[in-house]
Amino acid sequence: METSIRPAEEADMKEVYRLIRELAVYEREPDAVEVTEQQLLRDGFGPDPKFRCFVAERDGGIVGMALIYPRYSTWKGPAIHLEDLIVTEEARGLGVGSALLTEVIRYASGQGVKRVCWEVLDWNEPAIDFYEARGARVLRDWDVVQLDEAGIEAYLKEYASI
Repeated sequence: METSIRPAEEADMKEVYRLIRELAVYEREPDAVEVTEQQLLRDGFGPDPKFRCFVAERDGGIVGMALIYPRYSTWKGPAIHLEDLIVTEEARGLGVGSALLTEVIRYASGQGVKRVCWEVLDWNEPAIDFYEARGARVLRDWDVVQLDEAGIEAYLKEYASI
């Protein structure tokens, strides 16, 4: 059976949410997912969607997804951020990841962006190998920096009056 890639629809969010939970387990953070299926519906559809999602179908079911959103680089200009590219364990090695990544890159090219960027865990060698084999550079000398919701609150309490 061949893999088909298409833009996600509202009806797909249940399966997209399942894939997000599956990724959290794989990344050893099963309790870290805070987003809900309802939030995905609210944030991904309507007059001002915050993200775009592609799904991979095979044998009548969704076996993968890629979620992207726009960014802006002060050095390069418009960019796309690939938040997650997820393929079910059963569908790995069947070309699903390649098909999803190709669709993301095709979409980004059509948008005229200067860069597509994403993160990968340093221990996820299969993913690193996959991306590097397709020409992506893994910037091992950069660290991801984040403030979570509690960190945002603490920051504002401490520094907002400056």
